[in-house]
Amino acid sequence: MIPIPYVTFHGNCAEALAEYARIFDAPPASVMTFSEAPQEMRDSIPEASPQAVMHAALKIGGGWLYASDDIMGGAPEMAGCSIAVDLPDVARARAAFDALADHGQIHMDFEKTFWSEGFGTLTDRFGTRWMIGVEAPMPDQPDT
Repeated sequence: MIPIPYVTFHGNCAEALAEYARIFDAPPASVMTFSEAPQEMRDSIPEASPQAVMHAALKIGGGWLYASDDIMGGAPEMAGCSIAVDLPDVARARAAFDALADHGQIHMDFEKTFWSEGFGTLTDRFGTRWMIGVEAPMPDQPDT
């Protein structure tokens, strides 16, 4: 069993996932919009735009990111958790960090730390919090 983060966006889910796919050199996300839902469901949620994302899945490396648009407008901004991604080398991690930071907010600059050759935290322009690092097995962690 592998936990999968599920991120909710405010009408820009498809745009965010396309950007993440570009940044992480991932295949395009699988996206299902409300226009693809059965008519009975669409009728029960008249406020849902047909273009709103009902469910999407983006494969990043060996993991997944699930996402949708918040059609009811009640989801709070992301707080208290971040999506952590470790990339194979400093150059790739730095490039991903810089791309995610564009029009976002950096919380911790990307730099060498005692646990990683490079690590930084930020909130991107879509409101998603990220922790970007460089792959390095921890002494008490099995190699995966």
